[in-house]
Amino acid sequence: MTTITPLALPELLLITPKRHGDARGWFAETWSTRAFEAAGLHVTFVQDNQAFSARKGTIRGLHFQAAPHPQAKLMRVLRGAIFDVAVDVRPGSPTYGQWAGATLTAEVGEQLFVPRGFAHGYCTLTDDTELAYKVDGLYAPQTEGGVIWNDPDVGIAWPLDVEPILSDKDLVLPRLRDLAPTEF
Repeated sequence: MTTITPLALPELLLITPKRHGDARGWFAETWSTRAFEAAGLHVTFVQDNQAFSARKGTIRGLHFQAAPHPQAKLMRVLRGAIFDVAVDVRPGSPTYGQWAGATLTAEVGEQLFVPRGFAHGYCTLTDDTELAYKVDGLYAPQTEGGVIWNDPDVGIAWPLDVEPILSDKDLVLPRLRDLAPTEF
């Protein structure tokens, strides 16, 4: 059976599908509408994405999409490992500005469900890391936003032992305190 564990921010769910193995390898059901709705997770995914990062220490994020095209995500590692984080950016939320994270690995198959209204990002823990993830809203670049990865007001404890690698776009994201109020 799949295990679903809320993180420090209870809307963030660590989902670990049960693997059924034998001499040939293993099988896991990574998404089942019926099973997840029974657990209280009601979401309709509309797009699958895949991402590859060549180097350990690559940070992608912290990103979100605002209304009218917000996105929830279900993250999964296919090869390697990541430290996956989300920051609550919902105006008026009692946990606004707080973050939670989890390590996801290809070896165990953990997944992280990130609901709408959270800025999401991850740091690769190995070279040659590959992810697959589902989103419940189509990509809409005009609604993109983000928070700088190292915002001292958020204080994410990234497990970095190498110099981080970021895109030019991610290096100039605003701090949370400079983020305009956003609807999700």
